[in-house]
Amino acid sequence: MIDIKWIRDNPETLDQALATRGASPVSKLLIELDEARRAHVKRLQDLQSRRNDASKAIGKAKGSGDEATAQTLIDEVATIKSDIQAGEAEERDLDAKLKKLLDGLPNVPLDDVPVGADEAANVEVRRIGDKPDFAFTPKEHYELGEALGLMDFDQAAKISGSRFNVLKGGLARLERALGQFMLNLHTDEHGYEEVQPPVLVRNDAMYGTSQLPKFGDDLFIGASMKGRAEQTDDVLSKHTRQADLERLKSGEIEVRDLVANAFEDAPTEEEYWLIPTAEVPLTNLVRESTMPADALPKRFSALTPCFRSEAGSAGRDTRGMLRQHQFNKVEMVSVTDDQSSQDELERMTGCAEEVLKRLGLHYRVVLLSTGDMGFAARKTYDIEVWLPGQDSFREISSCSVCGDFQARRMNARYKGEGDKQPRFVHTLNGSGVAVGRALIAVMENYQNEDGSITVPEVLRPYMGGVETIGGAA
Repeated sequence: MIDIKWIRDNPETLDQALATRGASPVSKLLIELDEARRAHVKRLQDLQSRRNDASKAIGKAKGSGDEATAQTLIDEVATIKSDIQAGEAEERDLDAKLKKLLDGLPNVPLDDVPVGADEAANVEVRRIGDKPDFAFTPKEHYELGEALGLMDFDQAAKISGSRFNVLKGGLARLERALGQFMLNLHTDEHGYEEVQPPVLVRNDAMYGTSQLPKFGDDLFIGASMKGRAEQTDDVLSKHTRQADLERLKSGEIEVRDLVANAFEDAPTEEEYWLIPTAEVPLTNLVRESTMPADALPKRFSALTPCFRSEAGSAGRDTRGMLRQHQFNKVEMVSVTDDQSSQDELERMTGCAEEVLKRLGLHYRVVLLSTGDMGFAARKTYDIEVWLPGQDSFREISSCSVCGDFQARRMNARYKGEGDKQPRFVHTLNGSGVAVGRALIAVMENYQNEDGSITVPEVLRPYMGGVETIGGAA
């Protein structure tokens, strides 16, 4: 969330920044709404002050025997009380309107971010390593996996639908090895603290990292069962439709169908979201807190499953593991003071790069344009790994600095020894890296002509010494 005080002081800067991200100018509307809200709050404060003065005057009038004046003042206090109640409702409405507008604003890009509408304006920063040289035509990962009998999309579809996968045997172990290798690297050598966070989070946590309210369609939601068992009888009596009762009597549906239909529209105590990335719980570890400045930076890392609806990707990467509803990822999150975050972004990107260097993979680092980077980001580097089967680079990590954008939503602050007021922390997040995409990269870059896959040397200790998956070895 962008600070409304900053917007009042920098309206043109905001509108120019929004234009680079394909958004319409809104500073005039925001400032007008904020001024109306502040004027209204001032009016309420004046009413409250007058009510207090009148209340004191009532006592004095009664003490002097001036009942007529006392009654006039009593009537005035009653009127003011009614006006205040109505005014407080209007204040809440103005607050909600302003908040809704602010919630919809993307973050302001840093000055060195290239301006452009989409990925065509991205700038390549560097390339590391060399493409593998094959004496045969390399296959894509799903061709290799299915031929080995260790990657089963058809059975996954029977269980869960499209965009799911079942890994078996050596490939299942290889993916597990990749996740453990990455997590160990970041915790043992890069100074991140290992965390095992929840993968179900509340609305506030999703809001804090900017997934809500804008990106609800990209998420999976699971309603909590808390309270439902206790409310079963009440829900059935209040929410069962008469038509369903008739269908039950006729034998068309069973009792379990009746219960499911009754709960369909029933209220729940809480709703939980499946995390799209461990960025959500890791960043929220500092929500609603004020930390001493010397406690920063904080660095967290976690290996978790992630869940995404891929609502906007119909028809894209339908074959294989590149774009799935469920996948594993090692995430890195940093929390810094307001002076260190840009240096921390370079450091974090380097940590993600080290994963690919040790795996011996060819990759490039790309600086995203204003129109291609995420909603909460001020600057983003994508790391794209070379996939021989596709003959192209594909994203395997994205590292972003968000400034205080998320911290304002979470109310996460820090305070130095000499500071009079606390300041908002800066947050960063990055993939370190996507485990499933790393598996794809290893399979395609380390494939052999007979369809087997050589295990990178750095992963062999995690594989019990296994050097090859499939083939004769």
